[in-house]
Amino acid sequence: MEELTFLLQETRLKVDESLKNILATFRDNTPDRLYKAMEYSALSPGKRFRSFLLLEFGQAFQVPEKQLLQVAMAIEFVNAYSLVHDDLPCMDDAALRRGQPTTHLKFDEATALLAGNSLLTAAFQLLSREGTHPDPTIRLRLIMALTQACGSQGMMGGQMLDLLGETQKFNVDEIKHMQALKTGALLIFSCEAAAILSNKEIDTINKVRSFGAHLGLAFQITDDLLDYEGSIEKAGKPIGIDQQTGKSTLVKLLGFEEARVRAKEEVENALLALQKIGFSSSKLEKATRALLIRSI
Repeated sequence: MEELTFLLQETRLKVDESLKNILATFRDNTPDRLYKAMEYSALSPGKRFRSFLLLEFGQAFQVPEKQLLQVAMAIEFVNAYSLVHDDLPCMDDAALRRGQPTTHLKFDEATALLAGNSLLTAAFQLLSREGTHPDPTIRLRLIMALTQACGSQGMMGGQMLDLLGETQKFNVDEIKHMQALKTGALLIFSCEAAAILSNKEIDTINKVRSFGAHLGLAFQITDDLLDYEGSIEKAGKPIGIDQQTGKSTLVKLLGFEEARVRAKEEVENALLALQKIGFSSSKLEKATRALLIRSI
C-alpha cells in the first residue's frame, strides 16, 4: 500500500490543487452548505488512482497536462459522487470513508444526496469546456464515454447488481460482470480518455480499454480482500461490510487463496495488455503490481 501511495503522490498533489481551484469557482453561486459538502467530498484524502492512470497514459500519448487535469477533475468528481451515494444508509450505510466521517454523517442525508448529484453534474460541465480540448468532437466523445462509464450500462448498473447480490447467489462470471461495471467502467474511462484526447485510432483505444478492464477486476478483488482481512487504518473505511450484508464477491465464493490467484492473473493480464499498446511505463507497471500488496 505504501509503494502505491508513493507512486501516486505527484499526481495527487497536482490533482488536489486543481480540484481546490475549480471548486472555488462554484462557491459564489452555490448555497454555502451544499458547497461545503461538495468540497468535503471531493477533497477527501484519496489516492487519485484513476487520475494517475489518466495522466500516465496522457503523458505517453503526448497530451497537454492542462487538458489531462481538466479531465482528471471530472473523473474525481464522478468518483467522489459515487462514494457519497454508496455510503448512504439506503446503500452501504457506512460511517467512514478515506479515514474521515462519511458526507451524510458530516452533514445530513439530503445534503449528501445533493452534493453527490452536484459533483456528477459538474463533471460533465468540466468536460464540455473548451479548455478540455479545442475540438468539440473530442469533447463530445469524452462526454459520451463518461456517460456510458457511470450510467446504467456502467457504474450504476454495477451498483444495482451489487445490491441484488446481497440476496441472490452469483456465479464467478456474474460477479466478474458486476465488478466490471461497478469498478472497472470508471477505471477504463480513466485510461481511455487519454487516448480520446490524443485522437488515437480505435485499435489503440480498445487495447487501452483492455488494460483498464483487467486492472479494474484486480482492483476490486484486492478491495474485497481488504474488507475481509484488512484494517480500518489500511482501508480508510469500515471493514466487514461485505460480510455483514452478504455481498457477492469472489472472496466469498472462492475463498482467500483462490481470490488472490485471480487477482494475480488479472494483474498479469493487465501488464500483457499494456505491452500490446506499444509503449513502456515503469510507473504504470509498478502501480499495477502494487495492487497485489493491498491485500497483504
